[in-house]
Amino acid sequence: MTTLRVATCQFSVEPDIEHNRRAVLSQIEEAAEAGAHVVHFSECALSGYAGIDIPDAASIDWNTLKAATQDAMDAARKHKVWVLLGSTHYLDERTKPHNSVYVIDPKGKIVDRYDKRFCTGVGGKNPTLDLTYYTPGNRSVTFTIKGVKCGVAICYDYRFPELYRDFKRLGVQVLFQSFHNARGSVVADPRYNIWKVIVPATMQTRAAENHFWVSANNSTARPSRWPSFTVQPDGQIVSKLKLHRPGVLITDMAIRNDFFDAPGPWRENAMCGTLHSGNLVDHPRTRDVTCL
Repeated sequence: MTTLRVATCQFSVEPDIEHNRRAVLSQIEEAAEAGAHVVHFSECALSGYAGIDIPDAASIDWNTLKAATQDAMDAARKHKVWVLLGSTHYLDERTKPHNSVYVIDPKGKIVDRYDKRFCTGVGGKNPTLDLTYYTPGNRSVTFTIKGVKCGVAICYDYRFPELYRDFKRLGVQVLFQSFHNARGSVVADPRYNIWKVIVPATMQTRAAENHFWVSANNSTARPSRWPSFTVQPDGQIVSKLKLHRPGVLITDMAIRNDFFDAPGPWRENAMCGTLHSGNLVDHPRTRDVTCL
């Protein structure tokens, strides 16, 4: 049995890259001291989130962000850990950047990058719509840590189960989901908080229907909608951090076959288009849908 020790990190993502850099470096060190194999950060953790933490991508000091990213890479190498770093990826002066998670290996190298595929909204100058500020990506990203197949997704991606079926087809065993569900809101009433219900419930469903582990984190900027948490393959939340408090959640994700898996016997058939269990019969009373 292989066990992946995961550090799910949260802190208040701010407009100040230097603030975010200090938090990232501190939590990498804390996670490494706890024996983590991989350190997972939230959406736009280093750069700040355009339209929420910062006015837009044009306000990013790209040289400062690049230097801070290199510091995180150096920390990964120093502590010999994987780092999944949420940030903003520059394209050019005329093209909106990607909302990304860098996959950094224990040698301090970026070995892949996931670009958020489902950016919210339909464009226009609405401060809660990603498409105003970001260019979407178009590919699944997987990587292997200690023989464990891992995948990564970002925030609004969680609303699209098709993505997670693709991760399952690719053999993913641990899914890292970076969120930024804080500070901004798509509704005017700050008392309305459906996300504290929907986000954990949806990630529990994604874990159970695909039978993989999930690390889900968030910014702690006020008002955060929910705290970071981890889910095991049967859909049960293992543990969670405190709302609005920075922290590092350590979870030992054991890759084993004895977690309850209700759809297991029929999942592969369903993924191939056979949307029933057992054997069908050719019977006249089956075909006659109006009979008693």
